[in-house]
Amino acid sequence: MDQPLLRFSAALLLVLATAAPAQAEDTPLIDGGKLLLTNGVATIEGTSGGGVATWSTITGRETDRGIGLSGHVTLIELPDYGWQSHGFAVGIANRIELSYARQNFDTRDVGAALGLGEGYTLNQDIFAAKVRLLGDVVYGDPLLPQISVGIEHKRNRDTPVALAVGAAHGKGTDVTISATKLFLSHSVLVNATARLTKANQTGLLGFGAAGKDDHSLQFEGSIAYQLSRRAVIGAEYRTKPDNLAFAREDDWLDLFAAYALTKNLTVTAAYVDLGSIATFHKQRGGMLSAQFAF
Repeated sequence: MDQPLLRFSAALLLVLATAAPAQAEDTPLIDGGKLLLTNGVATIEGTSGGGVATWSTITGRETDRGIGLSGHVTLIELPDYGWQSHGFAVGIANRIELSYARQNFDTRDVGAALGLGEGYTLNQDIFAAKVRLLGDVVYGDPLLPQISVGIEHKRNRDTPVALAVGAAHGKGTDVTISATKLFLSHSVLVNATARLTKANQTGLLGFGAAGKDDHSLQFEGSIAYQLSRRAVIGAEYRTKPDNLAFAREDDWLDLFAAYALTKNLTVTAAYVDLGSIATFHKQRGGMLSAQFAF
């Protein structure tokens, strides 16, 4: 096992040992008491959110008395590329979220055109933590959103390729602050996230570039409408930095529908528009994601 993952696992065990809430004798540790869909779904970076945008939600179905677990697999099919991510996350007392995700980006025929070889796959590991500071997505003051801060440490596993296309580094760290609120009487959820980042295509093409090696402030916005307890539709928009000289990086858009097949399994389908990626334009396609949560 890679050293970063070993250190992450050790830190996870330490947090679980020290931060797990005290339990009443009749209260299970994994209580599964959240309302359906209020824990969000897994983003492509492994954090809880709406797909391409991070929300302030905490993963898992736990309330403030327990521990929650989740795992996800996400596929994105584009005209010239294939994107896959998978990972797991732990939620503690609906307050702390720890997650890991692996991103795999298949360049298919484009790999040969870029000199990488046909079917070359770019890979990245993402270790993340999120803390809920105040508020609640559903309960409490109807005008006070749930606010969380997060950190995502990203390690590109193809650093020589990233440096060859002009990136300054093979690893980097994003910082996020998110505000999310479900207006239950109107069945509407609204989210806004500010992200400090220097990641190129979320880090799959490295971080920063010559003359552009500072973090930039980016925005992620989401709006969703709950059709029923089990079904929700929505849209997201995510701005992106544009660091690399050889290839323009566009903002992202998705239109999604999520359905809770059971209290533990949610499936999300979406239309995604990822714009230009590594000189290949109009990368529009479909996303399918499955999340198990307890």
